[in-house]
Amino acid sequence: MNELIWILAGGFAMSAIALVGGLTTLLRPDTLERLLLPLVALAAGTLLGGAVFHMIPESAPNLPATAAALWALSGFVAFLLLEQVLGWHHAHSDQGDERKPMGWLILIGDGVHNLLGGLGVASVFLLDPRAGVLAWIAAAAHEVPQELGDFGVLVHSGWSKARALFWNLISALTFPLGALLAWAAARQFDFDVAGLALFAAGNFIYIAASDLVPEIKRELRPSLATLHMSCLIVGLGLMYVLAIVSHHHH
Repeated sequence: MNELIWILAGGFAMSAIALVGGLTTLLRPDTLERLLLPLVALAAGTLLGGAVFHMIPESAPNLPATAAALWALSGFVAFLLLEQVLGWHHAHSDQGDERKPMGWLILIGDGVHNLLGGLGVASVFLLDPRAGVLAWIAAAAHEVPQELGDFGVLVHSGWSKARALFWNLISALTFPLGALLAWAAARQFDFDVAGLALFAAGNFIYIAASDLVPEIKRELRPSLATLHMSCLIVGLGLMYVLAIVSHHHH
């Protein structure tokens, strides 16, 4: 039961991050723009680091090598298909005109993404609570810039700020739902969650490589490009150090 409490607490805490979009009302647009891409770079590093240093090493040994690879690749391909079907992208640059009619699609995509994220992070937690906490941190680092970007798009599409915040929060509640489903599958049906954890690792790698890294690559000015690369390396380094610390405590 303690596992369930921790999983649900983490799920609802992740959902609360959806409210971070409200911070955009407190910041000047140019200030927000300066903060957004460094946050995106940090999120890319933590997602890649979380997948490579924590989720894959914790999960892959529990499955045959080919099966483990298939689960991770399935997670990668699933998010590619999700974006293709919904016509939705996690882009964090100013693409308001391009995405203006897509408010509901963004929310639907966000909801599906959060459901899968909840399944994956909870699965890692069930395998190893320390690795699960680190997977949560990596996911949260991605959620902050994503929610800031999505909130901006919804408001630009004509939604009121209150309505945008409300529906962002509703779509985020699928994260604890996914976490609960993972717990139920593992406990009620004796389901091996290692595959779901690898599936989530594939999700993390896809989001970082396909959505976040292209955003930071657009900046060609040496000073800002260096800043963004530094933030990505900090994210990777943080996940690596946490992996070493976690390993020594096993």
